[in-house]
Amino acid sequence: MPELAVPAPSRHQTALMIWLAVFPTLTVLNLMLGSWLGHLPVVLRTFVLASIAVPIVVYVVVPRLHRARARILRALHG
Repeated sequence: MPELAVPAPSRHQTALMIWLAVFPTLTVLNLMLGSWLGHLPVVLRTFVLASIAVPIVVYVVVPRLHRARARILRALHG
C-alpha cells in the first residue's frame, strides 16, 4: 500500500516549526556556552551562537520536525 502523500506545510506551520527548532536550540546553546561567551561583544557572541545553531537547526532539528509532522498527518488521515 503506498504511503499517503503529505502536503507541504503552510506558511504558518513552517513558522511554527522554525520557532520550535530555533528557540530550544538557542536556549540550550546559551546555557552551555553562555559563561564562555559572556565576555564577548554582543555582535560577536551572536555570530558564534548563530554559526553553531543554524547548521543544527537546518540539518538536524527541522528535518526531524518535518518527519514528525508527516507521521502525525498520516496517522490522522490514514
